[in-house]
Amino acid sequence: MRPCLKTRLRVLALERPRFGYRRLHVLPKREGQTVNHKWIYRIYRAEGLAVRCKARKKLAAGERGQKQPVSAANQRWSMNFMPDQLASGQRFRVLNVVDDFTRECLVTYVGTSITGADIARLLTTVLAERAQPAMIVTNNGPEFISKALGQWAGP
Repeated sequence: MRPCLKTRLRVLALERPRFGYRRLHVLPKREGQTVNHKWIYRIYRAEGLAVRCKARKKLAAGERGQKQPVSAANQRWSMNFMPDQLASGQRFRVLNVVDDFTRECLVTYVGTSITGADIARLLTTVLAERAQPAMIVTNNGPEFISKALGQWAGP
């Protein structure tokens, strides 16, 4: 019975490559064989069976371009969020807009839910006081790719 169990376990492992010995132990039991999980583990190791690791997804092949150096104020602004948490456990985020040349913080906005419309409103108030930047650099967060911010940025 044991040589038959070895071949059956190998066939089951080939059919189900993501199953470990614990999940493979259930299958012979369903077929009516009385097997011990320790015996299945011993055969599993002796036959060199193991759960195959999934291949890692390839990342984008393109190289990141270097940022052009800035030589004057309002050439490039950077926007990003900084998350934090209160003592009560409530999470909040801080939106920071920084002029890359002067290192001046133009906007610091704190909120538990900051939408793209909020960002557009804040940038409009800053543009009432300062000149429009040539470029705004962000990450691809959901707030920065919203319809509201796209409409604010123009066509």
